[in-house]
Amino acid sequence: MKNTLIPLDMIFADRHGVVRRVHAMAQPGDLTQIPGGDNIQYVLEINGGMAGMLGIKPGSQMRHPAISDPAWRCN
Repeated sequence: MKNTLIPLDMIFADRHGVVRRVHAMAQPGDLTQIPGGDNIQYVLEINGGMAGMLGIKPGSQMRHPAISDPAWRCN
């Protein structure tokens, strides 16, 4: 989070777009590593606190055309 100016939620997802971990409110300027866990393919960073507001938690599913074998397909 070295060059980050605001707190961020970090959403870690596997190759199917299934959320495996959410690290809420990562602090700006903190150099501590934030591990996502095993078999993580994607990390989505959003404004701090937003994951909780949107109900994003482990088991949630992300959709995006770049996810080639998604748990939930884009139409």
